[in-house]
Amino acid sequence: MTSRPNVRVARTDEKREYKTIGVAPLTPVIGAEIEGVDLSKPLDEAQLAEVKQAFADHLVLVFRDQALTREDHKRFGRYFGTLHTHPYHSATKEGEPKSDPEILPIKADQNSRYVAGEGWHADVTCDEEPPFGSMLYITQIPEIGCGGDTCFLSAYEAYETLSPMMKNFLEGLDAVHDGAKPYTGGYGKAAPEGGWPKNKHPVIARHPETGRKLLYVNRGFTTHIDGLSPSESAGLLEMLWRHLESTPVFQCRVRWQPNTLVFWDNRCTQHHAVWDYYPYSRQGERVSIVGGRPSR
Repeated sequence: MTSRPNVRVARTDEKREYKTIGVAPLTPVIGAEIEGVDLSKPLDEAQLAEVKQAFADHLVLVFRDQALTREDHKRFGRYFGTLHTHPYHSATKEGEPKSDPEILPIKADQNSRYVAGEGWHADVTCDEEPPFGSMLYITQIPEIGCGGDTCFLSAYEAYETLSPMMKNFLEGLDAVHDGAKPYTGGYGKAAPEGGWPKNKHPVIARHPETGRKLLYVNRGFTTHIDGLSPSESAGLLEMLWRHLESTPVFQCRVRWQPNTLVFWDNRCTQHHAVWDYYPYSRQGERVSIVGGRPSR
């Protein structure tokens, strides 16, 4: 018989009252659908403050039925900081069409060899300052009307359910995050001049706003743990990745509908795009917000 993980569930939302938005949790641990917000228009201070509070409480926010232009999408992102430029833009070769550096197209169809984000990861953790958060706006779902869900997990809960001995061991360790792992090794994309970003971040990081500790390694970008032998590093990372990825109580699942925007905290979540809709198509665009360097 398998025992249930000792998950500490944040319950601040149970007594919180929102006056300008509706908040419907997806699970007690992570995720919420937000109602009463029109992102095609500027938000007033009261509504923006409540969106920010819901974001802190739930980590993943789902906004349905949003008819957005690119400028609307970017305006919402700028409420939270400077917009991020993905490393893909620096890899654009001479003669290739230039695209908006603040927008990352997300598309898969019958001609795709892979789909972006198919595998658990946090976005662009190879950067010195990885994105604070990302906003994916999906306009086209698979023609059959379903598929292409995105799963999210809480890295807070993943950390908090480690044993005290494992937490103590991981404190003070750093791991290397390398853009070459997914972008060239996974997707076969040629590196830009100077190479893909590669940086070292704490294995156990602390959220700069909530102060909560979280497990900050992901299968998408993390290559090894500094100071361990290759076999020690590989064994430890595989254990941590399985802990993150295989515990449903840490997770929620978002089913996309046309004109849905999902906003997630990239510092304390990971996500997995489910590619179960081949040969059908899914399409959207992502905006990310620059964040600070992860710290202990």
